[in-house]
Amino acid sequence: MGDVAVGARSGHDGEEPRGRPAESAVPAADSAVTSGNDAGAAQEGTTAEQTGTDGRGSGDSAPQAKKPRSFWKELPILIGIALVLALLIKTFLVQAFSIPSDSMQNTLQEGDRVLVDKLTPWFGSEPERGEVVVFHDPDNWLAGEPTANPNAVQTFLSWIGLMPSAEEKDLIKRVIGVGGDTVSCKDSGPLMVNGKALNEPYVYPGNTPCSVDDQGGRFTVKVPKGYIWVMGDHRQNSRDSRYNQSDKHHGMVPVDDVVGRAVVKAWPINRWGTLPVPDTFDQKGLDTKSSASAALTVAPNGLALAGVVPVALWRRRKTSAAETR
Repeated sequence: MGDVAVGARSGHDGEEPRGRPAESAVPAADSAVTSGNDAGAAQEGTTAEQTGTDGRGSGDSAPQAKKPRSFWKELPILIGIALVLALLIKTFLVQAFSIPSDSMQNTLQEGDRVLVDKLTPWFGSEPERGEVVVFHDPDNWLAGEPTANPNAVQTFLSWIGLMPSAEEKDLIKRVIGVGGDTVSCKDSGPLMVNGKALNEPYVYPGNTPCSVDDQGGRFTVKVPKGYIWVMGDHRQNSRDSRYNQSDKHHGMVPVDDVVGRAVVKAWPINRWGTLPVPDTFDQKGLDTKSSASAALTVAPNGLALAGVVPVALWRRRKTSAAETR
């Protein structure tokens, strides 16, 4: 208010209105100025404003730092975030499964925990020969198997993906044939795929690649498109595609029923290791895909490269133009 009063008086170039006392020249609104000395009033008003600006006035207080939340208040939020992340990982990325039997010995033992890649199938990846895959029961393969009765803790852990679900009827086997392959077994072996004998070091010691019986151990099958033929590594202790040829899929597993590929043995820690594809599935002549199919496989990469080149040239031209300005 002091600065306003001084400004009003200076607008008259220091002259008082004629015919009126000097005191009456001060507007009524400026009567709040307590000092009779105009210079003193201005100085006091300025000092008051500076005090208020600096935040050291009697009516002002310094801003206080926001008090952080306590650990116990943050804990429920952290647990909620962890649960959401676990559910997302279980649904789209990786899920843990427990090995319920000895059908994959010695590659996998009963009680092992494996991590299954669930991400690549979302991008159109399909099972390949030699991979160990987890798949849903295609047509009552697990009939007669005992059902687990998990407790509340196990049910919760399976719900968030830290343990396999007891309600899901899933199996784990090795892919031997894919769509278009001819798989056959005679006598005790070797196992043949598209006329090529497989050298199978992963077969359980003491087992033969093929089983001499009349229940499906000897066979010749043609795998249709969209299906896979699977077998356990413990050949004489695995009810796999061979022994389910009377079901609606004739022993084949629909690719749509495949959960994903088992990539890592995660538990127990002393058995930790990866599950690579054996070299026997890389031998020449095993693949029946034509050159046309191979060209279709390469085509997306070629199209991507063709789309990238014009963009790269355009960006380079734009950068050169900017530098010459």
